[in-house]
Amino acid sequence: MARSLDGLFFAPVSDQAPGQVGTRTRFAYHEQGGAVWAEYAGGDVVRGHLVGTREGDRLDFRYVQLRTDGTTASGHCVSTVEELADGRLRLAETWEWESAPGSGTSVVEQVTEHAR
Repeated sequence: MARSLDGLFFAPVSDQAPGQVGTRTRFAYHEQGGAVWAEYAGGDVVRGHLVGTREGDRLDFRYVQLRTDGTTASGHCVSTVEELADGRLRLAETWEWESAPGSGTSVVEQVTEHAR
């Protein structure tokens, strides 16, 4: 099992469609006893939250976000935790909106102190 996500920061490696997370979005993760949660903001997202569970290297969570245009959105995501060659963590994500049609994949990687 990869190390804990608690206290780590992540950012997408590429931009998604407008109104979604992008390279300027930052996720602050927490983990305790199989529970995971995070706050996120940046880019088109004013404020977002996710909450779910971790079993081994698999995360399963729901997310909700407020966008800069005043709309809200929610969805479901399953992620796989991977360790990069440099020791940072990567989350390979498969997500789907529950508040609107749409689904996709994305990748977020751990950012270091100077990249926040």
